[in-house]
Amino acid sequence: MLDCTNNNYVNSKSAFAVFDISRLITEYLPMDIDIIQNLIILCIGTDRSTGDSLGPLVGHKLTSHMPYFNKVHLFGTLDEPVHAKNLADTITNIEINYPKSFILAIDASLGNSDKIGYINVKKGPLKPGLGVNKKLPSIGDISITGVVNIGGMMEYMVLQNTRLSLVMNMADVISKGIYRTLFRIYYNKLKDTKYP
Repeated sequence: MLDCTNNNYVNSKSAFAVFDISRLITEYLPMDIDIIQNLIILCIGTDRSTGDSLGPLVGHKLTSHMPYFNKVHLFGTLDEPVHAKNLADTITNIEINYPKSFILAIDASLGNSDKIGYINVKKGPLKPGLGVNKKLPSIGDISITGVVNIGGMMEYMVLQNTRLSLVMNMADVISKGIYRTLFRIYYNKLKDTKYP
């Protein structure tokens, strides 16, 4: 199960959660920062289940910021969620239209009761559907997962009975952490640009 002594875990209730998430994302970004021009933010989940709505809520909160970041593409919102039924097609779409892109994937997860509310940021892909025993393709160069409820049994029921306030708070923290990272990257690039 989850080990929150690991430095990759952030307590969403911490006053520094947004900064910690931004710091971890920045650490895992490639040294060649120009890869950010092909950044995909993939928010996985469905708005039909409270516990599984973390990804679409993050996407929803980021939508209004996307026009400011050139060549940063967002998939998975409340209006157009990316879930088990369309994930494979979405991945194919990304591979065809945005080759050699860098993918930041976000999804909800289940864990121990004392770990609920923690957010894990790590280098490497996430495995969507693992908490509900679904075999879906792994995806992401950086993955962010939020522990929304207890895992181990009756996963679908547990996801349906997850507190919306918890999921909303975690989505807020994750989206702000991502936005802060993007802003810092783009601000630095604009600052370093030499105009004629």
